Amino acid sequence: MCFTKQGGKIPVRWTAPEAIQYRKFTSASDVWSYGIVMWEVMSYGERPYWDMSNQDVIKAIDEGYRLPPPMDCPVALHQLMLDCWQRERADRPKFGQIVNMLDKLIRNPNTLKRTGGETAVRPNTTLLEPGSPEASSAVGTVEDWLQAIGMERYSDNFTAAGYTTPEAVVHMTQEDMARIGISSAAHQNKILTSVQGMLSQMQQIQGRMVPV
Repeated sequence: MCFTKQGGKIPVRWTAPEAIQYRKFTSASDVWSYGIVMWEVMSYGERPYWDMSNQDVIKAIDEGYRLPPPMDCPVALHQLMLDCWQRERADRPKFGQIVNMLDKLIRNPNTLKRTGGETAVRPNTTLLEPGSPEASSAVGTVEDWLQAIGMERYSDNFTAAGYTTPEAVVHMTQEDMARIGISSAAHQNKILTSVQGMLSQMQQIQGRMVPV
């Protein structure tokens, strides 16, 4: 469970990549660990990364893979986990922001009703999802999807530009994002990552499962 480096052992499955590599522990690396604990809670105590070796876990994370949503986990909560597991420390939410996000979800319980469906808690290790959300369960509406990934501030931008259905959204590019008024590179990347997840889910729903 622990990975030995000079100076002691590191609990790899709960530790941010930069903390493993540089032994640099910060509030941002604590946020990564918090996301893993969230996953444990939602999976009723399942071991993170199951029986993968520590080296395999490190390699998978470095290649961009992240834990999939536990069975019946609300989409919004898995998205929060994925936010905690951003590769760049600066892109992870602060603990104060996490509290605000959770408070918002509690005050809007309907946002917790949408789950990832019958996703198996334990897929093959080769099917761990990349750092992208499962998008919208049963794909849902564009407005619901934006709310689930914390980007509802752009709902009017999407509507005004005619992106009112998931089928239209999955064809968007970074240039399209800029054109409709999304200037933040971090927000563009977050939305585009989610778009890729949405496309994968739509393909699965249509019976065209695409291994990742």
